[in-house]
Amino acid sequence: MSDSNFVDYVKICCRSGKGGAGSVHLHRSKLTAKGGPDGGDGGRGGHIIVRGDKQYWTLIHLKYRKHIIAEEGGSGGSSNKTGAEGKDEILHVPLGTIIRDAETGEIEGEITEDGEEKIVVAGGRGGLGNDHFKSSTNQTPHYAQPGGDGRSEWKILELKVLADVGLVGFPNAGKSTLLSVLSAAKPEIANYPFTTLVPNLGIIKYRDYKSFVMADIPGIIEGASEGKGLGIRFLRHIERNSTLLFLVPADTADIVKEYKILLNELDKYNPELVHKKRILAISKCDMLDEELLAEVKKEMNKKFKDKKTVPVIYFSSHTQQGLIELKDELWKQLNSKDNSFEY
Repeated sequence: MSDSNFVDYVKICCRSGKGGAGSVHLHRSKLTAKGGPDGGDGGRGGHIIVRGDKQYWTLIHLKYRKHIIAEEGGSGGSSNKTGAEGKDEILHVPLGTIIRDAETGEIEGEITEDGEEKIVVAGGRGGLGNDHFKSSTNQTPHYAQPGGDGRSEWKILELKVLADVGLVGFPNAGKSTLLSVLSAAKPEIANYPFTTLVPNLGIIKYRDYKSFVMADIPGIIEGASEGKGLGIRFLRHIERNSTLLFLVPADTADIVKEYKILLNELDKYNPELVHKKRILAISKCDMLDEELLAEVKKEMNKKFKDKKTVPVIYFSSHTQQGLIELKDELWKQLNSKDNSFEY
């Protein structure tokens, strides 16, 4: 997905169709000069429907469709013929899309399965024909019911990427490089902050033809939960991940401090995020010789001593050191029911 093609938020005006009017008609034929009422019902107006489609990864196809208008229902006819239903407007969206009311911000539904549908704005009901209003005292009613009005409402569609593992780390922590090494994904990689401007997904192959999906989330900085940097725009994508993989480079001055800053930003954005299963991965270990790496491990063991804390993995994307152990630990976490880690 290129930067210009990834859209995860759209605001659209949805107008459902008006229902068709019921018919006022009295039966007439060669053999019947004064027949009873036979006016048919009007057809319902078209709905605005959101449908999950696994072929879609972004909301870009809806970015410039600000007004979605469904068809009106047809009027009823003679001989109790019901009017045609208005054509529904079906909006195909990626899995993981949330529907919100634009005025209240209330979540009205979410799409997580292929083919799953939700009526966002219902069409107006069809009006009843005069056949429904005949009685012993009024055998030839000359009135019918008008169709129900359609509704016009503003909705927000918000995409939260569906992935098993979410990469969390400061800019230049090595997230994009790791994803490119483990999968066929080709995110932009460069030696400057905020190279990744949109979430990237990759399918990670595991033993015995197993696989899982990993998402590279744009880098978080301290204060991201308050709107600094790019983090606040993409923190919502982390909410869908089963396991969080925290990446901290081996040459960081204080690994534990950086890890806790990342955790703190997630906690301030959404406290539920810190209860997710997680792994702390020390990246770029090829930058350290064996002696320095041993010192780092010794220091980490000391700081996490006697605590039930996250598993710590040491790896290098360039030399592929520790990548097998990292995938083993990720698979273990994805299939573990225990996620009671220390904050």
